[in-house]
Amino acid sequence: MQEALRHKSFGGWLTVHDHDSAVTNCTMRFAVYTPPQAADGPVPVLWYLSGLTCTWQNVNEKSGIQRHAAEHGMMVAFPDTSPRGEGVADDEAYDLGQGAGFYLTATEDPWARHFRMDRYIAEELPALVADRFPAADMNRQGIFGHSMGGHGALTLHLKHPERYRSVSAFAPIVAPSKVPWGQKAFATYLGADRSAWQAYDATELVARQRSKAHILIDQGAADQFLAEQLRPELFAEACRHAGQQLTLNMRDGYDHSYYFVGTFMADHFAHHASVLKR
Repeated sequence: MQEALRHKSFGGWLTVHDHDSAVTNCTMRFAVYTPPQAADGPVPVLWYLSGLTCTWQNVNEKSGIQRHAAEHGMMVAFPDTSPRGEGVADDEAYDLGQGAGFYLTATEDPWARHFRMDRYIAEELPALVADRFPAADMNRQGIFGHSMGGHGALTLHLKHPERYRSVSAFAPIVAPSKVPWGQKAFATYLGADRSAWQAYDATELVARQRSKAHILIDQGAADQFLAEQLRPELFAEACRHAGQQLTLNMRDGYDHSYYFVGTFMADHFAHHASVLKR
């Protein structure tokens, strides 16, 4: 692993790292914010999953996330949204290929060799963080994300509820099997068999097995993608039937942007801290 960048922020450090991944078969880049409290001992670890076209940079430069991490004494890890680089399959569309991994393990060619983002995030990257960041308390992990990353956060939590003890999302794609973004990605990466899609659909997963966590979702009521791509009402209904604790906040006037994410970031850190800092 090689450190590529380092920035001091709110008394802590945002560091960016490159490493050769055995899971994605390419060089991956990720970032970690280490809060100042890490100098005194172990701190909880939050995983932040970004949305379509994003890298580690977007949320770090646009949302004020380091301030909240420093205030609560929480380490935050920022995986990339897909494998990247020469030789990695790509597509001209913004919602497929590099930058659009959808946090799944692809089974279709040419994607299957590299696009294994759920395994990368759940298996390989936590081991690397635990090894290289001694203050990371891997017994206190939470996960959250935005849009495609909200989809990833919900699905990874529902598959690993004991690992990711807290979970939240900003404007997540909650029912990808039923909306154009998800249908396009799933058909491309997973093939035509829709039964394979269910393993990556939060609405399907929560219907099968609720978690003990209280899920927090913030959704802009003026989000341009709300009606066609996001459809939070489908997840809310599935949670109601399953008995899953859910708070879904519809935020009047807010869109899909980082202005929205930044506005409610403090609420999400408070939500995770209430679980991880007990």
